[in-house]
Amino acid sequence: MWRSTWTARWPRSTRADPETGTRRPPARQANAGYGTVIRVNDDAPGQSPTDPAQGNGPHDAVPGPHPGAPVPPQSPGAALPPAPAQPRRPIALVLTLLAVLVAVLVGGTVFVLVRHGKTDDAAVDYTPRATNKDPSLAIPGIVHKDYPAGVHVGPNQRVAYEQSPPMGGAHDANWAVCSGVVYPTPVRSENLVHDLEHGAVWITYDPARISGSALKTLQAKVIGIDGMVMSPYPGLDQPISLQSWGHQLKLSDPNDKRIDHFVTALLRNPYTYPEPGATCANPMFDVQNPPPFDPSPPGPDAVPANKPPQTAPAPTPSGAPIAPGRPGNPSAPSAAPRAPIRPA
Repeated sequence: MWRSTWTARWPRSTRADPETGTRRPPARQANAGYGTVIRVNDDAPGQSPTDPAQGNGPHDAVPGPHPGAPVPPQSPGAALPPAPAQPRRPIALVLTLLAVLVAVLVGGTVFVLVRHGKTDDAAVDYTPRATNKDPSLAIPGIVHKDYPAGVHVGPNQRVAYEQSPPMGGAHDANWAVCSGVVYPTPVRSENLVHDLEHGAVWITYDPARISGSALKTLQAKVIGIDGMVMSPYPGLDQPISLQSWGHQLKLSDPNDKRIDHFVTALLRNPYTYPEPGATCANPMFDVQNPPPFDPSPPGPDAVPANKPPQTAPAPTPSGAPIAPGRPGNPSAPSAAPRAPIRPA
């Protein structure tokens, strides 16, 4: 059962009714007093409260001001009504805008890097500089060896190279054109090694294992790029081999990022090749009909790859070299005197 207790605050003073002579409280003024309802749940456990509409008593209904009545003033110490709930911030919208902003910034950065040819860490970590003259040494699998430069052989001579393909040493005096050329047939090694002396990167591949899309991937790294040259090399122990002067890297995947690292570090690197500023153009070399590759082992008359260059003769005061047995060279034996000419 719900028990309702109604208490009211009325003014203490009363006045007599002029007609009946009885005293009654004056008419209740607005905001003069308000009742308080105290409900106590006497229902048995498990039962719902009694519905006031079922006629449990005249005081079951909760009295209160009529609609439109003035709002009573709050008494001192009374609790304030709760403030209206503030609308939640659109967190999802804010996060979406932040994601779009980040995407725009990242996209702009990638665009700038692509415009400058820096699409990966190849340009960042493997660019040669004074403080890191040969960054290729950090490439896994790189082979490095020093060779003397300026040792030339004739067009019919062989060089006993120490590596296959060779990566430096004696070479033909006539270099192969290396201005972004892809040779479809194997080319004589002695001519291509001279390219390395000029700062070129020579890409070789085994034609038995590299073809189709893999071959096109390699060609795209060479065609039209000055200092790059490519040719097939039968009998390679790996599908792909890269050479620069004194450097070599062998691998199997044309998409291996080390290819780009090798090219970035060594193509025309002024710290690693003997003839900075040398050209790859050569009108004396027939690109359409280059000297063919010789796969046979070099004979006993082959020039050693690490043959030191010959010492040039000391210059004369006039700048012309001194040859033994000629005037100007005091250490050379003098020529035999001519016999006097007798008159007939």
